Amino acid sequence: MADRETLDVYAERAEDYATRFGSEKPDRHLSSFIAAISDGGHVLDLGCGPGQSSAFMRDAGLSVTSWDASDAMATLGRERFGLDIQVKEFSDLQDTEAYDGIYANFSLLHAPKSEMPDHLSRVSKALIPGGVLHLGLKAGDGEKRDRFGRFYAFYQDAEITALLTDAGLAVESRDFGAEAGLEGTVDPWIILTARKTAS
Repeated sequence: MADRETLDVYAERAEDYATRFGSEKPDRHLSSFIAAISDGGHVLDLGCGPGQSSAFMRDAGLSVTSWDASDAMATLGRERFGLDIQVKEFSDLQDTEAYDGIYANFSLLHAPKSEMPDHLSRVSKALIPGGVLHLGLKAGDGEKRDRFGRFYAFYQDAEITALLTDAGLAVESRDFGAEAGLEGTVDPWIILTARKTAS
């Protein structure tokens, strides 16, 4: 079940979030993800927020399915980008070999660590053999809420790599950095690209 306090924050701050993270073109990580998917490939934007990344992927010629647990974010994405965003949670992912790629950009970090193995197992099952996962997380240890009340789980590289490996996903690249988020603090992040091993 999605964290209600986190969803309430996004309901209140959806416009602020969309404005802060809006851009005129895909960043380098999204561009790399798009390039890794064959033309017309089917991708899932898992936790799409206000939908700009989904719009970039659509405009690049991919077939995009967009999910977010926040009704406010989904509404914003429909209005701004004409996307058919579905209001769904991570646990709703039940597909088998349905996607060439799954883009989970700073979304699964809102799930408790105890649930991450199950979520990654669902992601792996939903990818075709050789399918690509983009996973963005905040780097660190433990779990906590920010000053707005949003729930976060933090991961070290070795920790998340082990979980991905257990789910049948082989890490192909990783990048590290830091950026100011909605809260205003500059926080470290890790972005990984993993590929589903052939079954």
